[in-house]
This record gives sequence, structure tokens and C-alpha cells, in this order.
Amino acid sequence: MPHKAGFVSLIGKPNVGKSTLMNALVGEKISIITPKAQTTRHRIMGIVNEPEYQIVFSDTPGVIKPHYGLQESMMSFVKGSLVDADVILFVTDINEKYDEGDVLEKLQNTLSPVAVIINKIDKSTEEYVKAKIEYWQEKLTPKAIFAVSALHDHNVPAVMQFILDELPEHPAYYDKDALTDRTERFFVSEIVREKIFKLYEKEIPYSTEVIITAFKEDDPKITRISAEIIVERDSQKNILIGKGGEMIKKVGTYARKDIEEFLDKKVFLEVFVKVIPDWRNKKNYLKSFGYEG
Repeated sequence: MPHKAGFVSLIGKPNVGKSTLMNALVGEKISIITPKAQTTRHRIMGIVNEPEYQIVFSDTPGVIKPHYGLQESMMSFVKGSLVDADVILFVTDINEKYDEGDVLEKLQNTLSPVAVIINKIDKSTEEYVKAKIEYWQEKLTPKAIFAVSALHDHNVPAVMQFILDELPEHPAYYDKDALTDRTERFFVSEIVREKIFKLYEKEIPYSTEVIITAFKEDDPKITRISAEIIVERDSQKNILIGKGGEMIKKVGTYARKDIEEFLDKKVFLEVFVKVIPDWRNKKNYLKSFGYEG
């Protein structure tokens, strides 16, 4: 049997459950998930390997109209994932309003097969689901439409079968034991950032970046990690740290537990907070944080 391999891009607006679907398709937690919009900032690849195929999934930031440098970089990841996609999954959800114009523009010129994924159908009626399917059939005339609940793995296998049917014949792009193109350091920084998104309100999560400044594995029993949380203002730093350092301790404790589970070993985690004014608009910082170039 010929070997198949290809790139599958998940795109859509924020908060439609792309990351949940990606994790369900890959069978591992690759992308962090929080209830807040714009949690995903990078293009994150998750790789599924079987003897007869390799699927390289790309979870991309939610499509938005950018208002500052960081968001412009995030949208460049979306464009890049469309260029090399062999299959595109356009993820929407059952409650999303019919205003996806900026997303649809990006799909109009593609020659790759497109499937519309209507997510979160567990929160709707059968009648409403049918109406959404008809709407998308008329609006986009995709190759396929799937009504799914990624959270409950409902109809996810059907999406996987569609991908396998559309995947081109090609040798594997990555080593067959690869799960992602990202490093352990990247995932550790994402775990810390996930805790910030879950523990803080308003602008704090969106104004922060997490940098791993040390990752030492000298001792086989423990990994020593230092993380720097970047914020834009002193007032944000004070909120992050909290009264008597109470909030930053919570971030560290919750993150350490997840990092230990991820690395499958004991972790000593230090967390610091640093102010870099307006870092989200400064190209040199965006580049050094992995958003430019």
C-alpha cells in the first residue's frame, strides 16, 4: 500500500474549539485550552504516525483583525498554514454568528479540499444543527461538512477518515516517532501561560509572554526550570505577583504539577516577572519571542 503524508490546517475564529479538536485528532494535549479567546498564539504542529500514513496537523491562532504587532504576527501564522495545507479544516461552532467574512476570504482562493467542522453541537438541537449545515453548504460549498463535539469525541473519527481519504501519497515529512515540531521548553512555557490565562482577568493574559530562561537536567531525578513572565506595565506586574506574592505562587504551583506530568519527572520551578513596555509592538522582542521571521 502506498504511504500517505500531508499537512492539515485547522483555522477559524477564536473560541470555536480548534485546540480541543486538534488535541482530539492527535490523541495528545498539544495545544493549551482556556475559555478565553486568542489563547493560541503560534502555529503548533501535532503529528499522527501510523505505518501507512503521517498527518501533520497545524493549530493556528483564531482569525481576527489585528490591532498590534503581536496579532499581525499571529495572523501571518494563519496565512502560512494555508499555503502548505493539503487539507483545510474550517472550524466554526454551533453558536457562532454569521459574520465570518474575514475567515472566508482566506478560503476562497485555496485549491486544497476544505471541510467545515461545526463544533459544540452538544449545546444545540438537531433542528438547529441541520440549519447550520445548510447555511455552510450554501455559503462555502465545501467538500464535506461535519457536525461534531470535539470535547466529547463525537463524530471526530469521521473527520479523521475524511483527512485520510484526502491525504496525498507522499513519504513522511518528519521522523516516525515525532509527536510535534516544538521543543519541551516551548510546551513548558505554554503550560505556564495557560495558568495565567486561567487565573487572571481582563488584559493581564493578553499582555503577558512566558520565556524559559533555564532548563537544567543535570540531576536525573529533577529538572530545574526558570521562567520569566513578561508584562508591559508595573501595574500588571503587581497584579501578577499579588498580595504577598500569593498569586504568583499559585501560578508556579499549578504549572509545576502539569509540567511534572508532561515531563514525567520531578520539577523545581522558579517564576519571575519582568516589565518590557509595549513589547507586543516591538519587532525585536516579537522576533526573539518567536513571532517574527
